[in-house]
Formats: sequence, structure tokens, C-alpha cells
Amino acid sequence: MSDSLLLLRAVDATQIPSGHSVTLDEGTPVTITQSLGGTFTVHVDTGGGLFRISGKDADALGREKQSTKVVAEGPFNEELVWSQLREVYDPEIPVNIVDLGLIYSLEVQDLPEGRKVLVQMTLTAPGCGMGPSLAAEARQRISDLPGVAEADVHLVWDPPWGPERISTAGRSKLGLD
Repeated sequence: MSDSLLLLRAVDATQIPSGHSVTLDEGTPVTITQSLGGTFTVHVDTGGGLFRISGKDADALGREKQSTKVVAEGPFNEELVWSQLREVYDPEIPVNIVDLGLIYSLEVQDLPEGRKVLVQMTLTAPGCGMGPSLAAEARQRISDLPGVAEADVHLVWDPPWGPERISTAGRSKLGLD
């Protein structure tokens, strides 16, 4: 995807890979490089680098607003957690963090006020600056689920990630099969 346009209004964005929050001004020329998981990755054409824009701000890009919140009723369901994690994407890779094999464990604990969800995840490389941003997005998406009282997402480095962890669907998307 490569769609160049001018921002229709000022918008909050997350700088990639630092994770710093910034405001991109109305009229800023950008190119949409990726639109997955309810977020947009844009390249600021004036040498500003990459930024992530939330789906709720899609109108600034001339797109329809998107929600990253799950609308679910009923009791807590662990599959909803996995579904939410499948909506988290590295802004430079068109495969979600589950299919990339970045999720090492998911544990659910009962608390008096709901469920505590504990996730251990890694990155494709220890030096990847997107770690805190990806972990924060995963934590937020899990926290939005019904019945979740607490969500903790921790970055771990053991065992080291390798491409053999990529799922069949991920391998297909990346053209590795």
C-alpha cells in the first residue's frame, strides 16, 4: 500500500521506532505505508520518518474511522485475547505479532474483580526499538476486553526469536513458502 496525501487535520501520532507521541500538523504530506489492525503507518514525506496513527483518527487521512476496541458480550474468553493480539502489527512487517511467533506465553489468573492476563513476548531482534510500543498496544487491546481487570505484557529475550517461529499463515504472507 502506498497512498500519498495531505493530512486533513492535525493528528496525534506515535513516532516509530522511539514511541514518542507527537502531533502532525494539518496539511502535512504523508504516505500511508501500512493499514493493519485498525492503525495506519505513515511516512512523513518531508523527511520526518515513520509514524503510527490510530484508527480513531482515520478521518485525518480521509479514511473512515476504525475502532480497535472489541465489542464483546458475555463472560471472559481466552480466544478473545488471542484475537486482540492478532490485531497488533509491527509497523514495518505486514504480519501480526502472533503469526510472527512473538508471543511466548499467555496466562490467565482469576482475581476477585476479574481476570489478570499475563503475556510474555519477544521481538525479532533485541535492538528493535518498537518493543515498548508493541507491548503497550498489546496491553491496551487486552485491557479493553470484558472481564479483564489487569493486563501485563513483558518483553523477554530467552529463548531468542528465530524465523522458524513464524506460523504457516505468516510465512505465506511474507512469501517464505
